[in-house]
Amino acid sequence: MSITVIFALSALGGYFLGSIPFGLVLTKMCGLGDIRKIGSGNIGATNVLRTGRKDLALLTVLLDAFKAGFAAWLASHLAPNAYYSFYGYITTINTMAGLIAGTFGFLGHNFPIWLKFKGGKGVASAFGFILFTYWPLALIALAVWLIVAFTSRYSSLSALTACACVPFFSFFMTDPIHTGFYSLIALLIIIRHHANIYRLLHGEESKISFKKKA
Repeated sequence: MSITVIFALSALGGYFLGSIPFGLVLTKMCGLGDIRKIGSGNIGATNVLRTGRKDLALLTVLLDAFKAGFAAWLASHLAPNAYYSFYGYITTINTMAGLIAGTFGFLGHNFPIWLKFKGGKGVASAFGFILFTYWPLALIALAVWLIVAFTSRYSSLSALTACACVPFFSFFMTDPIHTGFYSLIALLIIIRHHANIYRLLHGEESKISFKKKA
C-alpha cells in the first residue's frame, strides 16, 4: 500500500470517527431534545452542561476526546513504522498517519457531514488528539484550562488560554511536525470562538454554572 493511500485512509477514517456527534446523541437519548436549540447551540460538553446533566456533560467530554484520540492511536498502530521525510524533517509513516487521523478526527467534530458541517468547536477532541500523540503537552493544556476555568468560570476563556499555550509549549517540547499540526488546530479553535471572544470583550459571555437545571 502506498504512503498516499495510507494517509488518505487515515484522514478518511479519522474524519468519520470524529464526526459522531456524541453530545447530540446523548441528550436526545435521555429525552432532553435537540441540544442545538438551547444555550449556544453547540453540540459540545459545555452546552450539554447547560441542561443540568453533569453526567452527560462529562460523558460527552470523554467521548469527544476519545474519538479523535482513538483515530490517532489506531492509525499510528496500523501504519508501518518506517522513516518518512516531511518537508525536510525526518519522522515515521505511522507518526504522520496518527497526526493526520487525529487532525481529521478534530475536523470531523467541527464539521460533521451528518449535521450539515455544523459541529462543535473541538476543544475536547483536540485534547484527546494531543493526549494520544504527546500526553505531557495535553496535561499542561488541561492544567491551564482547569486553572482559568475555576478562577474565571468562563469555559471559552479557559479554552482560548489553553489553545494559546499549546503552540508555545509544543515548540520547546516536541518536534516541528507535531508543533505544526497542534498550532493549526489551536488556531482553528480560536477562530471558532470568535463569537465568544466578542462576548468576553463586551462582558456578555455566560459563565459555567454547576447548578442543576430546574
